[in-house]
Amino acid sequence: MRQREHTYELTVRWTGDRGRGTSGYREFGREHDVLAEGKPALAGSADPFFRGDADRWNPEELLLAALAQCHMLSYLAQCSSNGVVVTGYTDEPVGTMTETLGVGEFTSVLLRPVVTVADADSVERARALHEPAHEACFIARSVNFPVRHEARIEVAG
Repeated sequence: MRQREHTYELTVRWTGDRGRGTSGYREFGREHDVLAEGKPALAGSADPFFRGDADRWNPEELLLAALAQCHMLSYLAQCSSNGVVVTGYTDEPVGTMTETLGVGEFTSVLLRPVVTVADADSVERARALHEPAHEACFIARSVNFPVRHEARIEVAG
């Protein structure tokens, strides 16, 4: 089997210096930009609980988004290859992070996709394809906590 390697690069630039650097825990902002060539900047911060800006994306949300996006893209590819016509897809994932003595880690993610298919005859096939999509998801394969999915399949029309 031929192995391929893919490399991803970006820049994370801290923008939260309020004139005193990190001279005190409350003295600096958590604001930063995530930059990649040819793409709009992504405004990031810490979770508001950790003194971040609620108007910006935090790393926990981005991890959750990456898992949901990866599953969706893997799933749509599975459906396309298996004759299931998907006409709509929405997910509202939920991630759980447990913090102990100031150190946290994700303990689980639940993906909750609502998939609309064109044909009622493909509902069961559409439901079954979530498992191979999960197995193929690069991001889910890279994390050390369970990523589950509870899909709902609807028929268009």
